[in-house]
Amino acid sequence: MGSMGHSPRPVNVGAMSGSVGNDDRQLIDGVIAGERTAIGRAITLVESTRPDHRRRSAALLSELIEHSGTAQRVGITGVPGVGKSTFIEALGLHLVESGESVAVLAVDPSSSRSGGSILGDKTRMPGLAASDRAFIRPSPSAGTLGGVARATRESMIVLEAAGYSVILVETVGVGQSETVVHAMVDHFLVLMLAGAGDELQGIKKGVLELADMVAVNKADGANTDAAELAAAEYRRALHLLTPASASWAAPVVTCSAQTGVGISELWDRVVEHRDITTASGERDARRHRQQVDWMESMLATRVLERFMSDPDVVAAKARLEAEVLAGRMAASTAVDQLLGSKQPD
Repeated sequence: MGSMGHSPRPVNVGAMSGSVGNDDRQLIDGVIAGERTAIGRAITLVESTRPDHRRRSAALLSELIEHSGTAQRVGITGVPGVGKSTFIEALGLHLVESGESVAVLAVDPSSSRSGGSILGDKTRMPGLAASDRAFIRPSPSAGTLGGVARATRESMIVLEAAGYSVILVETVGVGQSETVVHAMVDHFLVLMLAGAGDELQGIKKGVLELADMVAVNKADGANTDAAELAAAEYRRALHLLTPASASWAAPVVTCSAQTGVGISELWDRVVEHRDITTASGERDARRHRQQVDWMESMLATRVLERFMSDPDVVAAKARLEAEVLAGRMAASTAVDQLLGSKQPD
Protein backbone atom coordinates (compact mmCIF):
# COMPACT_ATOMS: atom_id res chain seq x y z
CA MET A 1 0.00 0.00 0.00
CA GLY A 2 1.45 3.37 -0.99
CA SER A 3 1.76 6.25 1.41
CA MET A 4 -1.06 8.77 1.60
CA GLY A 5 1.35 11.41 2.80
CA HIS A 6 2.60 14.62 1.32
CA SER A 7 5.81 16.51 1.94
CA PRO A 8 5.68 19.99 3.43
CA ARG A 9 5.47 22.43 0.56
CA PRO A 10 7.72 25.48 0.14
CA VAL A 11 6.32 28.73 1.47
CA ASN A 12 4.90 30.98 -1.24
CA VAL A 13 5.73 34.30 0.39
CA GLY A 14 4.40 36.27 -2.55
CA ALA A 15 0.95 34.78 -2.07
CA MET A 16 0.74 35.92 1.52
CA SER A 17 -1.38 38.94 2.25
CA GLY A 18 -0.26 41.98 4.18
CA SER A 19 -2.79 41.21 6.92
CA VAL A 20 -0.32 38.85 8.57
CA GLY A 21 2.15 40.39 11.02
CA ASN A 22 5.83 39.46 11.10
CA ASP A 23 5.44 37.17 14.12
CA ASP A 24 2.52 35.33 12.54
CA ARG A 25 4.35 35.12 9.22
CA GLN A 26 7.15 33.30 11.04
CA LEU A 27 4.51 31.11 12.66
CA ILE A 28 3.06 30.23 9.24
CA ASP A 29 6.52 29.43 7.89
CA GLY A 30 7.18 27.23 10.92
CA VAL A 31 3.90 25.33 10.51
CA ILE A 32 4.54 24.63 6.83
CA ALA A 33 8.07 23.50 7.69
CA GLY A 34 6.55 21.03 10.15
CA GLU A 35 8.06 22.58 13.30
CA ARG A 36 6.23 21.08 16.27
CA THR A 37 6.54 24.20 18.43
CA ALA A 38 5.00 26.33 15.68
CA ILE A 39 2.22 23.79 15.13
CA GLY A 40 1.35 23.82 18.84
CA ARG A 41 1.35 27.64 18.96
CA ALA A 42 -0.83 27.87 15.86
CA ILE A 43 -3.39 25.42 17.27
CA THR A 44 -3.45 27.32 20.56
CA LEU A 45 -4.19 30.47 18.57
CA VAL A 46 -7.08 28.95 16.61
CA GLU A 47 -8.54 27.46 19.81
CA SER A 48 -8.66 30.86 21.50
CA THR A 49 -11.94 32.77 21.72
CA ARG A 50 -10.30 36.17 22.33
CA PRO A 51 -11.35 38.67 19.61
CA ASP A 52 -7.75 39.66 18.84
CA HIS A 53 -6.74 36.01 18.59
CA ARG A 54 -9.75 35.33 16.35
CA ARG A 55 -8.55 38.01 13.94
CA ARG A 56 -5.00 36.65 13.94
CA SER A 57 -6.15 33.06 13.49
CA ALA A 58 -8.41 34.06 10.57
CA ALA A 59 -5.43 35.61 8.79
CA LEU A 60 -3.26 32.61 9.64
CA LEU A 61 -5.84 30.11 8.37
CA SER A 62 -6.32 32.04 5.13
CA GLU A 63 -2.61 31.50 4.44
CA LEU A 64 -2.51 27.87 5.53
CA ILE A 65 -5.66 26.63 3.80
CA GLU A 66 -3.98 26.50 0.38
CA HIS A 67 -1.51 24.01 1.87
CA SER A 68 -4.24 21.80 3.35
CA GLY A 69 -6.84 19.37 2.08
CA THR A 70 -4.75 16.35 1.12
CA ALA A 71 -4.76 14.38 4.39
CA GLN A 72 -7.05 11.43 5.04
CA ARG A 73 -9.43 12.43 7.84
CA VAL A 74 -10.82 9.54 9.88
CA GLY A 75 -13.37 9.91 12.66
CA ILE A 76 -13.42 7.23 15.36
CA THR A 77 -16.20 6.62 17.85
CA GLY A 78 -17.30 3.68 19.95
CA VAL A 79 -19.36 2.35 22.81
CA PRO A 80 -18.02 2.81 26.38
CA GLY A 81 -15.27 0.33 27.20
CA VAL A 82 -14.48 -0.46 23.57
CA GLY A 83 -10.85 0.60 23.98
CA LYS A 84 -10.66 3.64 21.69
CA SER A 85 -7.34 4.85 23.11
CA THR A 86 -5.65 1.47 22.69
CA PHE A 87 -7.11 1.14 19.20
CA ILE A 88 -6.03 4.62 18.10
CA GLU A 89 -2.51 4.01 19.39
CA ALA A 90 -2.33 0.64 17.60
CA LEU A 91 -3.63 2.15 14.35
CA GLY A 92 -1.39 5.21 14.70
CA LEU A 93 1.72 3.11 15.26
CA HIS A 94 0.85 0.92 12.26
CA LEU A 95 0.49 4.03 10.10
CA VAL A 96 3.74 5.55 11.35
CA GLU A 97 5.56 2.29 10.60
CA SER A 98 4.01 2.37 7.11
CA GLY A 99 5.50 5.80 6.45
CA GLU A 100 2.54 8.00 7.30
CA SER A 101 2.59 10.97 9.63
CA VAL A 102 -0.33 10.94 12.06
CA ALA A 103 -2.16 13.58 14.08
CA VAL A 104 -4.77 12.74 16.73
CA LEU A 105 -7.45 15.24 17.76
CA ALA A 106 -10.42 14.83 20.09
CA VAL A 107 -13.94 16.21 20.14
CA ASP A 108 -14.96 16.17 23.79
CA PRO A 109 -18.40 17.59 24.71
CA SER A 110 -17.85 16.65 28.36
CA SER A 111 -14.93 19.05 28.63
CA SER A 112 -17.34 21.97 28.60
CA ARG A 113 -18.84 20.63 31.84
CA SER A 114 -15.79 19.34 33.67
CA GLY A 115 -13.23 21.82 32.40
CA GLY A 116 -10.78 18.95 32.05
CA SER A 117 -9.11 17.54 28.98
CA ILE A 118 -9.96 13.88 28.46
CA LEU A 119 -6.77 13.14 26.54
CA GLY A 120 -4.88 14.62 29.48
CA ASP A 121 -1.11 14.37 29.32
CA LYS A 122 -1.13 11.81 26.51
CA THR A 123 -0.43 8.92 28.87
CA ARG A 124 -3.28 7.03 27.19
CA MET A 125 -1.11 6.69 24.05
CA PRO A 126 2.50 6.65 25.28
CA GLY A 127 3.98 4.79 22.32
CA LEU A 128 2.37 7.04 19.73
CA ALA A 129 3.11 10.18 21.73
CA ALA A 130 6.81 9.28 21.67
CA SER A 131 6.93 9.10 17.87
CA ASP A 132 8.34 12.10 16.02
CA ARG A 133 5.92 11.30 13.18
CA ALA A 134 2.88 11.70 15.41
CA PHE A 135 1.16 14.68 17.02
CA ILE A 136 -1.47 14.24 19.73
CA ARG A 137 -3.60 17.21 20.73
CA PRO A 138 -6.20 17.19 23.52
CA SER A 139 -9.50 18.89 22.88
CA PRO A 140 -10.01 22.40 24.26
CA SER A 141 -10.48 22.42 28.02
CA ALA A 142 -13.67 24.47 27.99
CA GLY A 143 -16.42 25.79 25.78
CA THR A 144 -19.49 24.46 24.00
CA LEU A 145 -19.44 21.43 21.74
CA GLY A 146 -19.76 23.82 18.81
CA GLY A 147 -16.68 25.69 20.00
CA VAL A 148 -14.72 22.45 20.34
CA ALA A 149 -15.81 21.44 16.84
CA ARG A 150 -14.67 24.80 15.44
CA ALA A 151 -11.27 24.42 17.06
CA THR A 152 -10.96 20.85 15.77
CA ARG A 153 -11.82 21.80 12.19
CA GLU A 154 -9.36 24.67 12.19
CA SER A 155 -6.69 22.56 13.88
CA MET A 156 -7.03 20.11 10.98
CA ILE A 157 -6.09 22.88 8.55
CA VAL A 158 -2.98 23.64 10.60
CA LEU A 159 -1.97 19.97 10.79
CA GLU A 160 -2.57 19.31 7.09
CA ALA A 161 -0.51 22.39 6.19
CA ALA A 162 2.24 20.98 8.44
CA GLY A 163 2.35 17.83 6.31
CA TYR A 164 0.46 15.28 8.43
CA SER A 165 -0.99 12.72 6.05
CA VAL A 166 -3.57 11.10 8.36
CA ILE A 167 -5.71 12.89 10.94
CA LEU A 168 -7.60 10.74 13.45
CA VAL A 169 -10.48 12.56 15.14
CA GLU A 170 -11.71 10.82 18.27
CA THR A 171 -15.12 11.32 19.84
CA VAL A 172 -14.46 11.13 23.56
CA GLY A 173 -18.02 11.68 24.71
CA VAL A 174 -21.23 10.17 23.41
CA GLY A 175 -24.29 11.61 21.71
CA GLN A 176 -24.13 14.70 19.54
CA SER A 177 -20.35 14.48 19.13
CA GLU A 178 -20.70 11.56 16.67
CA THR A 179 -22.70 13.72 14.26
CA VAL A 180 -20.27 16.60 14.68
CA VAL A 181 -17.24 14.42 13.90
CA HIS A 182 -18.95 12.71 10.95
CA ALA A 183 -19.43 16.18 9.46
CA MET A 184 -15.68 16.87 9.34
CA VAL A 185 -14.08 13.60 8.19
CA ASP A 186 -13.68 11.49 5.05
CA HIS A 187 -14.23 8.16 6.81
CA PHE A 188 -16.28 7.48 9.94
CA LEU A 189 -15.33 4.34 11.87
CA VAL A 190 -17.54 2.91 14.62
CA LEU A 191 -15.87 0.57 17.14
CA MET A 192 -18.02 -2.07 18.81
CA LEU A 193 -17.64 -4.82 21.41
CA ALA A 194 -18.66 -8.45 21.53
CA GLY A 195 -20.13 -10.32 24.46
CA ALA A 196 -22.24 -7.48 25.80
CA GLY A 197 -25.58 -9.29 25.53
CA ASP A 198 -27.70 -7.44 23.00
CA GLU A 199 -25.10 -6.52 20.38
CA LEU A 200 -26.90 -3.30 19.48
CA GLN A 201 -27.21 -2.20 23.09
CA GLY A 202 -25.60 1.13 23.92
CA ILE A 203 -25.45 2.48 20.38
CA LYS A 204 -28.12 4.24 18.42
CA LYS A 205 -29.29 3.17 15.00
CA GLY A 206 -28.35 6.66 13.82
CA VAL A 207 -24.68 6.05 14.59
CA LEU A 208 -24.66 2.89 12.49
CA GLU A 209 -26.26 4.85 9.67
CA LEU A 210 -23.31 7.25 9.79
CA ALA A 211 -20.69 4.48 9.74
CA ASP A 212 -18.38 3.97 6.77
CA MET A 213 -17.06 0.89 8.58
CA VAL A 214 -17.84 -1.01 11.79
CA ALA A 215 -14.99 -2.74 13.63
CA VAL A 216 -15.51 -5.24 16.46
CA ASN A 217 -12.50 -4.68 18.72
CA LYS A 218 -10.93 -7.06 21.28
CA ALA A 219 -11.17 -10.01 18.89
CA ASP A 220 -8.45 -11.98 20.65
CA GLY A 221 -8.05 -15.05 22.87
CA ALA A 222 -11.25 -16.55 24.17
CA ASN A 223 -13.18 -13.58 22.80
CA THR A 224 -12.33 -14.30 19.14
CA ASP A 225 -15.39 -16.42 18.38
CA ALA A 226 -17.70 -13.99 20.16
CA ALA A 227 -16.25 -11.14 18.09
CA GLU A 228 -16.95 -13.01 14.86
CA LEU A 229 -20.54 -13.68 15.98
CA ALA A 230 -20.98 -10.01 16.87
CA ALA A 231 -19.62 -9.00 13.46
CA ALA A 232 -22.21 -11.24 11.80
CA GLU A 233 -24.93 -9.52 13.87
CA TYR A 234 -23.79 -6.08 12.76
CA ARG A 235 -23.65 -7.17 9.12
CA ARG A 236 -27.28 -8.26 9.37
CA ALA A 237 -28.20 -4.98 11.07
CA LEU A 238 -26.46 -2.90 8.40
CA HIS A 239 -28.31 -4.79 5.65
CA LEU A 240 -31.53 -3.32 7.06
CA LEU A 241 -30.24 0.24 6.73
CA THR A 242 -30.07 2.31 3.57
CA PRO A 243 -26.42 2.86 2.60
CA ALA A 244 -25.36 6.51 2.67
CA SER A 245 -23.20 5.97 -0.41
CA ALA A 246 -24.18 4.62 -3.81
CA SER A 247 -20.70 3.16 -4.30
CA TRP A 248 -19.83 1.90 -0.80
CA ALA A 249 -21.52 -0.47 1.63
CA ALA A 250 -20.07 -0.23 5.14
CA PRO A 251 -18.06 -3.39 5.89
CA VAL A 252 -17.87 -5.02 9.31
CA VAL A 253 -14.43 -6.25 10.38
CA THR A 254 -12.87 -7.69 13.52
CA CYS A 255 -9.59 -6.61 15.06
CA SER A 256 -7.55 -6.63 18.24
CA ALA A 257 -5.87 -3.40 19.25
CA GLN A 258 -4.08 -5.37 21.96
CA THR A 259 -2.39 -7.85 19.62
CA GLY A 260 -2.51 -5.83 16.40
CA VAL A 261 -4.40 -8.53 14.52
CA GLY A 262 -6.66 -7.06 11.86
CA ILE A 263 -5.35 -3.48 12.14
CA SER A 264 -3.52 -3.54 8.79
CA GLU A 265 -6.53 -5.08 7.03
CA LEU A 266 -8.82 -2.48 8.61
CA TRP A 267 -6.67 0.35 7.25
CA ASP A 268 -6.69 -1.28 3.82
CA ARG A 269 -10.48 -0.91 3.86
CA VAL A 270 -10.15 2.78 4.73
CA VAL A 271 -7.84 3.21 1.73
CA GLU A 272 -10.25 1.23 -0.45
CA HIS A 273 -13.08 3.53 0.64
CA ARG A 274 -10.95 6.57 -0.17
CA ASP A 275 -10.08 5.26 -3.64
CA ILE A 276 -13.65 4.26 -4.54
CA THR A 277 -15.25 7.49 -3.34
CA THR A 278 -12.53 9.55 -4.99
CA ALA A 279 -13.18 7.84 -8.32
CA SER A 280 -16.94 8.33 -7.98
CA GLY A 281 -16.58 11.98 -6.96
CA GLU A 282 -18.30 11.36 -3.62
CA ARG A 283 -15.24 12.22 -1.55
CA ASP A 284 -14.91 15.69 -3.07
CA ALA A 285 -18.67 16.24 -2.88
CA ARG A 286 -18.63 15.24 0.80
CA ARG A 287 -15.81 17.68 1.55
CA HIS A 288 -17.50 20.51 -0.34
CA ARG A 289 -20.74 19.88 1.54
CA GLN A 290 -18.84 19.87 4.83
CA GLN A 291 -17.25 23.22 4.00
CA VAL A 292 -20.62 24.82 3.29
CA ASP A 293 -22.13 23.29 6.44
CA TRP A 294 -19.17 24.60 8.42
CA MET A 295 -19.66 28.10 7.00
CA GLU A 296 -23.35 28.07 7.92
CA SER A 297 -22.58 26.78 11.41
CA MET A 298 -19.92 29.44 11.96
CA LEU A 299 -22.28 32.15 10.66
CA ALA A 300 -24.98 31.10 13.11
CA THR A 301 -22.45 31.08 15.96
CA ARG A 302 -21.05 34.52 15.10
CA VAL A 303 -24.51 36.07 14.67
CA LEU A 304 -25.56 34.69 18.06
CA GLU A 305 -22.37 35.94 19.71
CA ARG A 306 -22.83 39.42 18.26
CA PHE A 307 -26.50 39.51 19.26
CA MET A 308 -25.85 38.32 22.81
CA SER A 309 -23.06 40.85 23.35
CA ASP A 310 -25.28 43.83 22.48
CA PRO A 311 -25.77 45.95 25.67
CA ASP A 312 -29.50 46.39 25.01
CA VAL A 313 -29.95 42.65 24.61
CA VAL A 314 -27.96 41.93 27.78
CA ALA A 315 -30.18 44.28 29.78
CA ALA A 316 -33.42 42.98 28.25
CA LYS A 317 -32.34 39.37 28.74
CA ALA A 318 -31.73 39.88 32.47
CA ARG A 319 -35.18 41.45 32.89
CA LEU A 320 -36.94 38.74 30.88
CA GLU A 321 -35.10 35.94 32.69
CA ALA A 322 -36.44 37.30 35.97
CA GLU A 323 -39.98 37.23 34.54
CA VAL A 324 -39.61 33.64 33.33
CA LEU A 325 -38.04 32.55 36.62
CA ALA A 326 -40.93 34.07 38.56
CA GLY A 327 -43.45 32.25 36.40
CA ARG A 328 -44.97 35.47 35.05
CA MET A 329 -43.93 34.88 31.46
CA ALA A 330 -43.59 31.89 29.15
CA ALA A 331 -40.11 31.21 27.80
CA SER A 332 -41.35 31.48 24.21
CA THR A 333 -42.83 34.92 24.91
CA ALA A 334 -39.55 36.06 26.43
CA VAL A 335 -37.64 34.93 23.36
CA ASP A 336 -40.07 36.73 21.05
CA GLN A 337 -39.70 39.92 23.07
CA LEU A 338 -35.93 39.61 23.14
CA LEU A 339 -35.74 39.18 19.37
CA GLY A 340 -38.27 41.95 18.86
CA SER A 341 -36.15 44.35 20.91
CA LYS A 342 -33.50 44.32 18.17
CA GLN A 343 -35.68 44.31 15.05
CA PRO A 344 -34.29 46.57 12.29
CA ASP A 345 -36.02 49.91 11.86
